[in-house]
Amino acid sequence: MWREMQPDERYEVEVDGYRVVAYSFGSGSETVFCLNGGPGLPCDYLREAHSCLVDKGYRVVAFDQLGTGASDRPDDRALWTIGRYVEETETVRQALGLGKVHMLGHSWGGWLAIDYALTYPEYLRSLILEDTVADMPHLVLELERLRAALGPETVAMMQKHEAQGTYGHPEYLAAVTILNYRHVCRLPEWPAPVRRSLDDWNMGPYATMQGPNEFLYIGNLKDWNRIPDLPQVTVPVLITTGEHDELTPACALRMKLALPNAELKVFANASHMPFYENPGDYYPVLLDFLSRHKAL
Repeated sequence: MWREMQPDERYEVEVDGYRVVAYSFGSGSETVFCLNGGPGLPCDYLREAHSCLVDKGYRVVAFDQLGTGASDRPDDRALWTIGRYVEETETVRQALGLGKVHMLGHSWGGWLAIDYALTYPEYLRSLILEDTVADMPHLVLELERLRAALGPETVAMMQKHEAQGTYGHPEYLAAVTILNYRHVCRLPEWPAPVRRSLDDWNMGPYATMQGPNEFLYIGNLKDWNRIPDLPQVTVPVLITTGEHDELTPACALRMKLALPNAELKVFANASHMPFYENPGDYYPVLLDFLSRHKAL
């Protein structure tokens, strides 16, 4: 089960002339390399949910992506691209001497992990795609379905504010809050690491790449679709999702059907963060997958 831990090592890695901060837990020969969601979020929420894997002999590494957390925060929209973040991820892997890793990508970190796997497949032992998608246009259709459950009047109100760009209006924010508690984290009180990440959100990368909130995709990733390329990913893949996930089980199934060596687990009573919402089911599934795909 997750718990807050201090990292054993803290690294500062130079990436494109900027400082990126990475954190390492444990010293096992098998490394779980975590790519957190956002974009624009510090890694706290994902790091704290997985550092406990040291109890099972794994080394766990996470980092604050450029623009987040303790890393540098340049104000340059040209930096916020998935291709640049792929190269940043590889720079961190090399700098820490990680060798082949079990790459775990959550949400936006899953999109990043997919593009990394297609660019640097030789450095992966396995791939864990959590609460993520590989087809943004398909996700947009799924999000429209989730929004529709609020009722036609509320949907019309949201569309009005989106057309006007008034994303900060109280009635619009209220609708987004309901969707967040249904489809992002269904716990009545969100865990401290989640709150810590959300309170330090850099909206620059997020707005540039995704949009103003979790339910409107208008950034530079809105047309991103890797489904045609997924057959190239031949390492073992674990796909996980919550039954109420904003990045829905239908999106997860779309990935599974395109991957040659994938398994899929849908967690009950969970949405976008099963590791906090349903840890009793989540950790056994993750540990079983990792144990079956260790180096021989």
